[in-house]
Amino acid sequence: MADTQRETPGDYADSAHHPGHGNSVAAWTAVGIIMAASLVMAVAVVAALPWLFWVGCGLVVVGAIVGKVLAAMGFGVDGRNAASGHP
Repeated sequence: MADTQRETPGDYADSAHHPGHGNSVAAWTAVGIIMAASLVMAVAVVAALPWLFWVGCGLVVVGAIVGKVLAAMGFGVDGRNAASGHP
């Protein structure tokens, strides 16, 4: 019989480890704003309010900008404030 080597779940988890996974204040804030914007856009579509839909689109842009600004301020995965979440 051929000798096969199987990976255990622990081996797989170690090889697939990515530090941070985007888990930072900047990422959570950006995603939170974008999710709220998605909800605003969904309500706008159901209520047939085009102006509210565009407000939601603007909030998506704001969320992306806020995420980039927070990352630049050191609240991203590689930032100086990433681990503590405090300045």
